[in-house]
Amino acid sequence: MGRKAQSAIVGSGATPYYFRGESAPQTVLELIDKAVLAAVADAGLHIDDVDGLAFFAFGFDTGMIIEQLGLKNVTFAHCVSAFGGGMAGMLDLADMAISTGRLRNVVCIGATQQVGRRVGQALGNFAASPDNIFHRIAGLNGPGQALALSARRHMHEFGTRREAFAEVVMASRAAAATRETAFRRKPLSMDEYMAAPMLADPMCKFDFCLETDGALAFVVTAADRARDRPQPPVYIAGAAQHGSCDWGRAFFWLGQTPEAFVSAGGVKVAERLYQLTGMTPADIDVACLYDHFSPLVIMQLEDFGFCARGEGGPFVESGAIRLDGAIPVNPHGGHLSEAYVVGMTHIREAVEQLRGTAVNQVQGARTALVTGGPAPTPMTAAILRSEP
Repeated sequence: MGRKAQSAIVGSGATPYYFRGESAPQTVLELIDKAVLAAVADAGLHIDDVDGLAFFAFGFDTGMIIEQLGLKNVTFAHCVSAFGGGMAGMLDLADMAISTGRLRNVVCIGATQQVGRRVGQALGNFAASPDNIFHRIAGLNGPGQALALSARRHMHEFGTRREAFAEVVMASRAAAATRETAFRRKPLSMDEYMAAPMLADPMCKFDFCLETDGALAFVVTAADRARDRPQPPVYIAGAAQHGSCDWGRAFFWLGQTPEAFVSAGGVKVAERLYQLTGMTPADIDVACLYDHFSPLVIMQLEDFGFCARGEGGPFVESGAIRLDGAIPVNPHGGHLSEAYVVGMTHIREAVEQLRGTAVNQVQGARTALVTGGPAPTPMTAAILRSEP
């Protein structure tokens, strides 16, 4: 099973999830503070025990967080770039800080608050510049419009069908149906999916994730101290980051190689993660895959070796990602059906699965893969497990 784990998640905290903008008049700092305090309490610790912070690039003000939480002894506060792509990389930062003996308790933080500016219109929010002017000329104002080009190319190259995208969405709805925190709990039929308005051909309304507000936080401590905490530890088997010019600025950029253009950009980080942990796809019991758009679930299944390149469509259509399938994907409903907090809900689900407390518990789950989003590099991913 690879190296012995050096660190573990011992605390998990979250705010309620809100439809975009409805978290106001709370500020994003208030949301973060509430999530951190809940995570610290879940770990059976005091806020004064926190000596490190880890983020990913989503506009957090480290000084304000330290000030508002009243932190007195922060000796490590670092950020992974790559927006949602860096989400799992926070666990890498925390693991490195803990395993080197630098820190005792690191809090990993992620949040979104879409008041005034929608994440779904991110490309249009940026000022025009020489490196992004193509999007303005082509009318690609949001990530979904840009990703539609890769989705259509995957269909052209491999015969992937819209029915496969539909299955990703329907599977997420089936999982969300039992989860009170989910926004989209109503079952979805194939006919309903096909009748939905097209937003960016070949992607319809249901292929796009929710736009929500919220904050989540996780406390990471040393593996040899983790069993002293109240909750069952969830060990970080390994976390990896990888950047490559083949992927560059992700699907916001059309300079990828042909191979990268039909992927989710995760091939190299998958290779690194499996090498680091000594695991293979066959060792993964639950996959929490970043799913802000349904085609990316199919591409990530290919990138991380659950099926061969081009076979993701038929693999999904076989029922393989359902709760009783070969590899359950996003048993919480994911971004498509539960809530979108830039991947943080996926870490929460992995922790709950490995604690044995998940709403849709996968029987015998001992390992969970968590992937960062296919955003600008570095790409990140982590494998968590229930034993050190």
